[in-house]
Amino acid sequence: MKLIILGAPGSGKGTSATVLREEYNLAHISTGDIFRANIKGNTPLGIEAKSYIDKGLLVPDSLTISMVEDRLSQDDCKAGYILDGFPRTIAQAEALDEMLAKQNTKIDAVLSIVVDDEEIKNRVAGRRVCEKCGASYNVVFKPTKVEGVCDLCGGVVYQREDDKPETVEARLKTYYKNTQPLIDFYNKKGIIVEGDNNKNPEVCIEQIKEGLKAKGLV
Repeated sequence: MKLIILGAPGSGKGTSATVLREEYNLAHISTGDIFRANIKGNTPLGIEAKSYIDKGLLVPDSLTISMVEDRLSQDDCKAGYILDGFPRTIAQAEALDEMLAKQNTKIDAVLSIVVDDEEIKNRVAGRRVCEKCGASYNVVFKPTKVEGVCDLCGGVVYQREDDKPETVEARLKTYYKNTQPLIDFYNKKGIIVEGDNNKNPEVCIEQIKEGLKAKGLV
């Protein structure tokens, strides 16, 4: 199964992707991870990407596609994968289609995690992260045992700048501006599978599983 997962910041997209990856033995492909691995490994693609990033420029779609193509050729993707963070634009989606068509394959379904904006703001506003080990907490849903101290390593737990209310508002606007056209693009292909994650992640996962089953994918 070849999947794409879409969801606004704070929608629980990462959690859903992790559960589905384990359920169906899929590779979870994050474009952020691909970039970091190429740059850290000093690969030709990584060196080229770093030259743009160091200048504060966006990495061109052609280079991003090349990195994705390289990652999808690796052994762990043979059983299937979930693409997370890519595509972000119609141009990237079209380039992905062209790349997969050359391999005589295609995306089977696009998972859309739906959460109301107010719910997202409430969740993200309460999110806290350990600056030492990166463990994630929430002041309402998953507080630390000792305020401001990580349960796992004792590091300082803080609120990231991009989790502050005014930043979340801007991130949501950007997400909808870029993603709504993608939803429409994949809706025309009839491959969108929705999961409602407003209340219960388990319900969201079950809806996705049912949607995949209805399409004959599982």
